[in-house]
Amino acid sequence: MSGNKLAGQFFDAAIELLRRARDEEAEHVATAGTMIADTVERGGRIFVFGAGHSSIAAQDVVYRAGGLALVNLLAVPGTVGVDVTPATLGSALERVDGLAGAVLDTSPVQPGDVLIVISLSGRNSLPVEMAMNARALGLKVVGVTSLAYAEHTKSRHVSGTFLKDHCDVVIDSKIAVGDAELTAEGITAPFAPASTVVTSALMQAVIASAAGELAARGTEPPMLRSGNVDGGHEWNGRVFAEYRDRIFFRHQ
Repeated sequence: MSGNKLAGQFFDAAIELLRRARDEEAEHVATAGTMIADTVERGGRIFVFGAGHSSIAAQDVVYRAGGLALVNLLAVPGTVGVDVTPATLGSALERVDGLAGAVLDTSPVQPGDVLIVISLSGRNSLPVEMAMNARALGLKVVGVTSLAYAEHTKSRHVSGTFLKDHCDVVIDSKIAVGDAELTAEGITAPFAPASTVVTSALMQAVIASAAGELAARGTEPPMLRSGNVDGGHEWNGRVFAEYRDRIFFRHQ
C-alpha cells in the first residue's frame, strides 16, 4: 500500500474520531466549559495536568494565542515531555504511588479551583491519584481519557480504579486501546496514533465553551492574543497585570 493512501486513511480515521467526539461528547464538553466559567467568575484558577504525550494536549491550552489566560500547567518534573533522558523515565514515574499528592501539596491549587487531568489510558497511579487527591482538596476535576481502557485493561493503581472514577466530569476521547489507527502489510505493529489530535481538539472545545459561557453572562473572558500580530504583546501585558494572582506560568 502506498504511503499516500495510508496518509489519507489516517486523515479519514482522525476525522471520524473528531466527528464522534463532537457529537457524542457535546454535553460533557459543555458541562466542563460551564464549570470553568463558574470558577473564573468566582475568582478561581484553572489548572491542567497530563503526563507523557498527554502533556501535549495540556500544554496546548497554556499561554496560548487565542487561549484562556487563566489556564496553568500543573507540571510533574520528569513527566512533561520526551526531553528528559531517558525518555522512559516519564512512563515509570506515572506508576509511582504518592507522587501526585506531593505535587499537589506543593502547588498553588486551592479549594474551588478546577483541575483538568488528561490521561489516555487513565490507568496509572499518577493521573488516578492526581484526580483523587485534587477532589479531596476541594477542587473540581475534569477528566479527559479513553473509556475503552477502563473496559479492556486493568488499573495499575492499588485501588483498582481509573481516572474516570474520580472526576466531576469525564470526556471520552473515543481512542481505541493501543492508540494506533492503522495496520498495513509489511508493518508489523499497528501505527498512526490519533490521541493527540482528538484530545487537543476536545481541550480547545472546552475552552471555547467556557469563553462563550462567560460572554453570554456579560463577563469578558481573559483571552490571550498572538504576540505576532500588532498590539498583541501590549494586550497580553494588560491581561497578565489584571489577573496576576491567577496566572502562575509568569508570576509565582
